Amino acid sequence: MSPLLLRGARLPGEGVRDVLVSTDSGLVARVAPPGLLPSGPDELDLNGYLLLPAPAEPHAHLDKALTWDLAGALPGDLLFAVTAWRAYAARVTEEEVFQRARRAVDELCANGVTAVRTHVDLLRDDGGYGGGDPLRGLRALLRLRRQLRGRIRLQIAVLHVDAPDELLHEALDLGADLLGDCPHLSANPAASVERTLRIAAEHQVGVDLHADETLDPGAGDLRLLARAVLERGFVSGVTASHCVSLGVVEPAEAARTAKEVAAAGIGVVTLPLTNLYLQGRDRPSSTPRGLTAVRALLDAGVTVAAGGDNIRDPFNPVGRADPLETASLLVTAGHLTPDEALYAVTGGARAVLGLPAAGPHEGAVADLLAVRAQTVSEVLGASCPERLVFAGGRLVSRTSVVREFF
Repeated sequence: MSPLLLRGARLPGEGVRDVLVSTDSGLVARVAPPGLLPSGPDELDLNGYLLLPAPAEPHAHLDKALTWDLAGALPGDLLFAVTAWRAYAARVTEEEVFQRARRAVDELCANGVTAVRTHVDLLRDDGGYGGGDPLRGLRALLRLRRQLRGRIRLQIAVLHVDAPDELLHEALDLGADLLGDCPHLSANPAASVERTLRIAAEHQVGVDLHADETLDPGAGDLRLLARAVLERGFVSGVTASHCVSLGVVEPAEAARTAKEVAAAGIGVVTLPLTNLYLQGRDRPSSTPRGLTAVRALLDAGVTVAAGGDNIRDPFNPVGRADPLETASLLVTAGHLTPDEALYAVTGGARAVLGLPAAGPHEGAVADLLAVRAQTVSEVLGASCPERLVFAGGRLVSRTSVVREFF
């Protein structure tokens, strides 16, 4: 295949550059000032575009996506949303999950995403895991993963609360990439964390927990996880998502926990859109933001990523499947700089997913996002819709906009 030359793109902090991409290796081969690289048969003019690393989505729920109207959900807190989803999930089919998840992935791709980690429920039919087919959602996403090869990398984490061991083994044998859990909803959070690490180690897969998704300052999933990982020496990769309660404790306590998390090598995914929606509904005065302690985690050297979480399902009626929206919320509600927020949905997200660095730099993976904008603050603030998305140097999505003023 011929290399692809991207001409006249603006790189943050570097000015205008030409970028040569090897479509054979999927890597960026050369970056040079305009006009120095030889012309070739395949060129794209990116004049007026800012060229960025393609975002990754480190925390999605594709099996739930686009069900807000279908489920007839009403606004409420986390437990209210869980109840609404379980009632709807009892009648959901494998084919429906597949079709909705595919539409959601198309939205993510159009917005720039080239890698996704999705959680998938072991679906309940009778209030437990004994009836029906609890693996139908997983099978739908495994089918979607095969279909997406070459366009989007899809990682699948098994999500459950106190499911039987044999069902977790079956899900991992079927092809799930990671084992998830919700210790804060478990009857025994400490035992839940230990069991998750044990089973994941047996299958040599990573772990991604929904941790401390509560404003209760006494919640301790994240500390339990950090200490268990250090004691076990778990090496397959560990992620803690949400970690909301860390944002409501005193700064000194947050800093201590953050150091433990860093020592354990745990990546943390903050999910501003859904946590702003679900958390704090019982506090009409001085309502907390519902985010984790992002600054304390960064200061401690923790790898921090940011995700969109829910896409118009019972846990959140909105959500554009747009990582730039997520980054914008991190600036507004998390008080990160635009550059820090952008990194959380690009470099930070890829690091949590265990993927090599991407971006318009020599030797990096050519997963790229070109946005018609001049600066990072414009990209995040204006939610610029005109975008070109490259996966491994291959153009996989283009969005063009026509505006008319009369």
